[in-house]
Amino acid sequence: MTVDDLSAPLGREPTKRRRNLPFTAPQVIAGALALFLGVFVLWALAGDDPFGGEPIVAVPIDAQPAVAMKKPDAAETAAATPAPPPKTAPPSKTITIIDGKTGARQEVAVADEGGAANPAAAAPAAVPAGQKFVEVTPQGAVPKIATDGTRPAEAFARPVKPLPGKPDAPRIALIITGLGISAKASAEAVVKLPGAVTLAFMPYSAGVDRLVERAHAAGHEILLQVPMEPFDYPANDPGPKTLLTSLTPEQNLERLYWLMSRFQGYVGIMGAMGARFTASEQAFAPILQETAKRGLIFFDDGANPRSLASRVAGTANLPFAKADIIIDTVPTPIEIDHALGRLELAARDRGTAVGISSALPVSIEHVAKWAKAAESRGVLLVPITAVALKEKQS
Repeated sequence: MTVDDLSAPLGREPTKRRRNLPFTAPQVIAGALALFLGVFVLWALAGDDPFGGEPIVAVPIDAQPAVAMKKPDAAETAAATPAPPPKTAPPSKTITIIDGKTGARQEVAVADEGGAANPAAAAPAAVPAGQKFVEVTPQGAVPKIATDGTRPAEAFARPVKPLPGKPDAPRIALIITGLGISAKASAEAVVKLPGAVTLAFMPYSAGVDRLVERAHAAGHEILLQVPMEPFDYPANDPGPKTLLTSLTPEQNLERLYWLMSRFQGYVGIMGAMGARFTASEQAFAPILQETAKRGLIFFDDGANPRSLASRVAGTANLPFAKADIIIDTVPTPIEIDHALGRLELAARDRGTAVGISSALPVSIEHVAKWAKAAESRGVLLVPITAVALKEKQS
């Protein structure tokens, strides 16, 4: 029995005294946290683990010494050899060819002065074995008069079949220019236009010789368009190897040979642009003299009133023809049809008329439509040699 039991009142249970704990609950929690943090810090300092506890896997490594590799055989070497890098294209540039009559622009990649846009465009046209109308020069094969005196203009001329019962029917020659730049436009011209329409090709694009062959097979006469210096050269540049008034006759003839060698089988040449060049007798006369020497004709597009082509051609004894009407000066269907109507009236009035048009799709479409109905109106469509050679003979 304790002292408390003796001093308690009779009939009552003595009360039990609560013992006070030395720490409160928040103090206990704070101490536990401090203890945890202390243990963690000690573990981090004592443990040298560069992965910071990230799970890792230990893999045994075979410590055998390396075995010398066998020398690969020829097949393995060939298989392991990387493919050679693709060949880069030769230097080229893109020029904008502007039609001097209509202002139409066409961009084409062409050979640079030191290279070519395409290997096929760089090489001159192949010379058929035994071809008697070509002469091989350092610039390529160019036309020449055969040993029997036959001229290329005569050899490649297309025959003219008079209208039945109308031997004196009015004659019209039509020339479509600017072909060879767009393969699509060239193909459409060959397919849609009758064979009596003459086609003029630029010399630059790859495969132009194949386009010319297709045109020949379809019955067309061919002209070569030679780039000549315009008044605003070089702002308007007809292309590489342009004939220039600033060059000597020998330099221009060298360029002419290069241009002539791009394809074969044409009856003559005509200018591409060339307002300044064709107005300079000193520069232009040697070109027309060489054209006559090569047995070709010259065609003047009629765009330059200062052109000396007619006078110089007469002096050089060169077969010559000139356009009377430009069909697509305004390249709309109505204006093209009106121009074709004026051309037909001129032919009925003078007996012969010559029209020229660019290779715009709208021009090809309306010229083809007009040409199909020309015979029914008593008009005979003829190639350009039927005009140029007849004029020379007369």
